[in-house]
Amino acid sequence: MHDSKPSPTLFERTGVAYFPLALVARLPFAMMVVGVLTLVVSARESLQLGGLSSAVVGIGSAIVGPFIGAAADRYGQRIALLIAAVTHSAALVGLAFIAYSAAPDWAMLAVAFAVGATSPQTSPMSRSRLVLIIQNFLPTERRPKVMSQVLAYESAADEVVFVFGPVIVGVLATFFGPRTPILAAAALTLLFIIAFALHHTSAPAKSAAERAETLAPASELARPSLLVVVAGITGVGMVFGSTLTALTAFMQAQGQPEAAGLFYGIMGIGSAILAISVSLFSPKFTLRYRWLVFALFVLTGEAFLAGAASATQIAIGLAITGIGIGPLLVTLYSLGTARSPEGRSATVMTMLGSGVILGQSLSSAVGGSIAENVGVSAALVLPLYAAVFIAVAGALNWILTPSGTGRDV
Repeated sequence: MHDSKPSPTLFERTGVAYFPLALVARLPFAMMVVGVLTLVVSARESLQLGGLSSAVVGIGSAIVGPFIGAAADRYGQRIALLIAAVTHSAALVGLAFIAYSAAPDWAMLAVAFAVGATSPQTSPMSRSRLVLIIQNFLPTERRPKVMSQVLAYESAADEVVFVFGPVIVGVLATFFGPRTPILAAAALTLLFIIAFALHHTSAPAKSAAERAETLAPASELARPSLLVVVAGITGVGMVFGSTLTALTAFMQAQGQPEAAGLFYGIMGIGSAILAISVSLFSPKFTLRYRWLVFALFVLTGEAFLAGAASATQIAIGLAITGIGIGPLLVTLYSLGTARSPEGRSATVMTMLGSGVILGQSLSSAVGGSIAENVGVSAALVLPLYAAVFIAVAGALNWILTPSGTGRDV
């Protein structure tokens, strides 16, 4: 490994400040969906409209996110992120004021869509930067190990931010009013996303002309082996959204709705810890096996949740789900990385990130409606359907992945 001159490390290429910066730059995204829900419920006094607004944010992000990724692949991350940061902050501030105005609901929903559509895709952009640094600058023999560690770290970072984002929203809204989390997200976006955009790692390794020449055709993004990964990760988003909604409804029925976030943390923290441990797995435990094994944990945990009658059973169900969900996310991102067409790294990462947010927001809206109109026990079953969806996608992936190809099994 070490000859006369030590080989470069990832830290040397990124600098130490990169990781905390990329972590904080994710916060606005994690605060967005719950922040919008809190704001609209408070301003318009309708849980259903709140759920619809946060679903619209998710849909906006899922539809436009991959185009922001494609722009980053073609023109470089810096310009794509700077435009997104400024427009996103403006949309957030606009929403904070239109929610309390006399404007009709549809106008507010249009601004909510703009909030999602302009959301800077920090997580996918960070993954894409690190993947390209590993592929371009690290010695071949060290790449698989470092790639596994980086994708594990990135998933754990997402988990932590997605657990603490809603907690920060709750604290800010409780002490400073429902508008504060959205305005705080706008300020964080301007400060940290712009800093993230200007960080030296965003400077592309190739010129725009070189990138355009080596860019794989967009049609390659529609390969079944890549789309099945997008489907699987959308299922993970559905687990997140439906679990949080069911948990909120259950805790509300118990008379302690504020405890929902703490219980959700049981799944998130366990999930983050296990995501980190993925880099220790043997290469013989291949990606297609991992998908099915961890899907089984998610299925078991959500089956527990579906039949839960007490807070203890809920906690056990969430803990088991957490064992599966973190490593599953890392596995899906690893498959996405392995199957990315040339030059399309940021696009693929935003497709996967959009899958999570789309699954989360749609299942939150459906779960909220079912909890309100059918009942809590019906809402508790929804995450189990999401887990079944992940397992089916995993089985399809098994069929689409020829054994022995080495690259993506």
